[in-house]
Amino acid sequence: MAAKWDPEGSAASQPLLTDLYQATMALGYWRAGRAQVHAEFELFFRRCPFGGAFALAAGLRDCVRFLHDFRLRDADVQFLASVLPADTDPAFFEHLRALDCSGVTVRALPEGSLAFPGVPLLQVSGPLLVVQLLETPLLCLVSYASLVATNAARLRLIAGPEKRLLEMGLRRAQGPNGGLTASTYSYLGGFDSSSNVLAGQLRGIPVAGTLAHSFITSFSGSEVPPDPILAPVSSEGPGVDLAANVQKWLERVCAHLGLGVQEPHPGERAAFVAYALAFPQAFQGLLDSYSVWRSGVPNFLAVALALGELGYRAVGVRLDSGDLLQLAQEVRGVFRTTAAHFQVPWLESVPIAVSNNIDEEELARLVQEGSEVNVIGIGTSVVTCPQQPSLGCVYKLVSVGGQPRMKLTEDPEKQTLPGSKAAFRLLGSDGSLLLDLLQLAEEPPPKAGKELRVWPRGAQEPRTVRPAQVEPLLRLWVHQGQVALSEKLHDLVDSLRGGPL
Repeated sequence: MAAKWDPEGSAASQPLLTDLYQATMALGYWRAGRAQVHAEFELFFRRCPFGGAFALAAGLRDCVRFLHDFRLRDADVQFLASVLPADTDPAFFEHLRALDCSGVTVRALPEGSLAFPGVPLLQVSGPLLVVQLLETPLLCLVSYASLVATNAARLRLIAGPEKRLLEMGLRRAQGPNGGLTASTYSYLGGFDSSSNVLAGQLRGIPVAGTLAHSFITSFSGSEVPPDPILAPVSSEGPGVDLAANVQKWLERVCAHLGLGVQEPHPGERAAFVAYALAFPQAFQGLLDSYSVWRSGVPNFLAVALALGELGYRAVGVRLDSGDLLQLAQEVRGVFRTTAAHFQVPWLESVPIAVSNNIDEEELARLVQEGSEVNVIGIGTSVVTCPQQPSLGCVYKLVSVGGQPRMKLTEDPEKQTLPGSKAAFRLLGSDGSLLLDLLQLAEEPPPKAGKELRVWPRGAQEPRTVRPAQVEPLLRLWVHQGQVALSEKLHDLVDSLRGGPL
């Protein structure tokens, strides 16, 4: 199964991104002659994150890639030899060199599916030694991906379907891999785009972004554009000196707003002009570098109206400080009066974007009825999942050699359900979710319209349900090391995006 180097695959995980005890157990299995015994593990979580009622299954794409590329290199084996006992039989290391996932089968919830406690996100079966080695990498790939996808879905549910959500948390993420994972799976969870360029290159995530305060404050106002001439969008007619035209518009805008023409910051205006010359069809203004009302708004309007004379339309403004809801309301009001005054209707609907440590509480405020906010950039609160930093997924052995295995333990919550299982989603006649059913794989599957006696998780007694629809939950994704479904790996996020939400 070894393949040539793949930048996306290598970004996902490496075989030694694991815990040492996986290697020590592998040696123990090999010495006991149990390396090839068939075993099955289940990967699941015990409680829904964030005190909520659901999670989204995510990370399957990375898991499939990891399994496809899994192979211990000579350098990997040499390092393991250096940390295992010096008298370890060299034949064990030769066994490791030959390992791949050609005997591994994976059933899983599709990427982006609703998931609930105890129901396997992944079922992994194959030779005991190999599927044991897979524990830590698979947990690493699934746990955070599912957590951040769920977090993003919660934010999307709060925001509603109309507001555009931009993930912009790369600089706040727990390292580069965490940043790439967050950008990928916040998109799966319902965000519209990401600021992360690598996520766009490797994962096809739509990327978005404009300019920061540093761009604006780098200009003093004395700069002269090397080429200030901008042609009309139609390419018909002569070009115009944009900087000079902006200055003319500034006088008209300041008179309309009751400001002195010297009040707006000249450096900010020069920055806006420079950006408009570089991106005349995608001009945005960051309004709060100096003063929203005395500088940002009039400078933006002067540039936007100068562009408008040439047939270009500004695509938005951003606010990054202050009372974002109130500021957006007031900025919209200025846009409306200015649009009416200068008879430019398009100015009324210029999108307003906001950012600045937005969490669930602030998001709910920003999307209340009557809000003029159109685009919301969220960074720290989506990528770090501050309400709950870990989903707490576990990977538990449920059968060996066809015989069920169970962990009893002193903590009832940590007890496992033995045996290979099937999972089904039972739905009512209106399509509402009744429950997810776990049963032994050899038991007959439930049927729509037929009464079924079930024992709900945590209940003291059974109950009877009659599902109108029954959906199998676990699909075969990898069979004996080969991808079993027709979907291409790079289509997993896009094709399944937004399924449950």
